[in-house]
Amino acid sequence: MVIVRDITQCERDAKSVVTVGTFDGVHRGHRRIIDRMKQIAAETGGRTVVVTFDPHPQIVLNKAGREPLKLLSSMNERLRLLADAQVHTVVVIPFTFEFANTRAEDFILELLHKYVGIGSFLVGYDHTFGRDREGNEEMLRSLGAVHNFSVERIDPLMLGEVKVSSTQIRTALKSHRLADANEMLGTAYSVEGIVVEGDGRGRRLGYPTANVECLESHKLLPANGVYCVSAVIDNVQRFGMANIGTRPTFTDDIHPRLEVHFFDYNGVLYNRRIAVRFHAFIRHEMKFDSIDIFWSQLRDDRETCEAFIANSLQ
Repeated sequence: MVIVRDITQCERDAKSVVTVGTFDGVHRGHRRIIDRMKQIAAETGGRTVVVTFDPHPQIVLNKAGREPLKLLSSMNERLRLLADAQVHTVVVIPFTFEFANTRAEDFILELLHKYVGIGSFLVGYDHTFGRDREGNEEMLRSLGAVHNFSVERIDPLMLGEVKVSSTQIRTALKSHRLADANEMLGTAYSVEGIVVEGDGRGRRLGYPTANVECLESHKLLPANGVYCVSAVIDNVQRFGMANIGTRPTFTDDIHPRLEVHFFDYNGVLYNRRIAVRFHAFIRHEMKFDSIDIFWSQLRDDRETCEAFIANSLQ
């Protein structure tokens, strides 16, 4: 996949099949657009081009009173997912306050048409862009008629009565509805981080944990609780259970932490980079009255995870 971080240096191709968006999570709705792009590119001899932004526009604009946005994917994760989807070229545009004031028509003509080239433009069912969100499907069709490119709207992907979207996935992850989130993503939700040294309590209790510190400050952690997870360690998929939370049995922390206990693995992971994949929500985080009760619950959690792995993941 070709990654272009300066649009003025993009190799122009008048037959490019283009779409624009943040593509956070590169979920099944996004991949539906990409699949259609690839189909058109195969028919016209063009290439697929995804134009995206970094940082996410909502992070830069962050309106007063709005909860800070948490992302499904970092920029690096997004690029990997787009590569997996076999996109030919990704143009990453630095998003700034100045860029936010770009007129929609100037964005299409003075940037995309001039430097990327547009043969076909695919637009989501509700996508708007440019200053004051003035760019929309109608405007694109008007420009396309003059500048010789086609415009196609992609209707939303529905799962039951739910429109698949990054917002819906974030809501599901924050509501312990991991199965719904994973269904909309089309894969297990993943959190990438560095393993840092903790307080060693898990090892002393016989359940050594990897304390994973997110690489991206805006990354969304699933809601507090216990999960069945996996990670690839030394080229081997390792299963385990993770706790996200403040560990109320032992601490008065207010900031949630991600701790993972891998089954059948005793290696040292400090300072290593791992991607934790979340397969199932097991239970809510809770405070226990004694270490014995806590210990008993951990055994039950492991049994629940192992049963899920045996029945659903192997």
